[in-house]
Amino acid sequence: MTLAYLCVLIAALLPYITVGFAKAGSGYDNARPRESMAQLEGYRARAYAAHANGFEAFPLFAAVVLMAAQTGADPITVNRLALLFIAARIAFILAYLGDRPLLRSIVWAIGFFACFGIGILAITA
Repeated sequence: MTLAYLCVLIAALLPYITVGFAKAGSGYDNARPRESMAQLEGYRARAYAAHANGFEAFPLFAAVVLMAAQTGADPITVNRLALLFIAARIAFILAYLGDRPLLRSIVWAIGFFACFGIGILAITA
């Protein structure tokens, strides 16, 4: 399950990477961060939206991985689903930056169902 824990760490860091894309070269004003981000357009605005979504997705993922660890769920399957979640999140970010809304929704759903699968494993362990 160490791999799943590593995936939790990666999931926690992804929003900080995406906000870097939003801020870089945008004239970001640290004195007025919310106003600064509200004025973003194009891929920078999408990067900021991906940043926010990363924080929205993280609690569920972290919770189900911890549940799986506590209940003794099959670590190989949990690790695979955790990797699937991370792959889906990376694809989600790329789809968001590339302005591909249908693809973004599909990979978001894949990540969600990976979490759901880990949760089911935890409940049935």
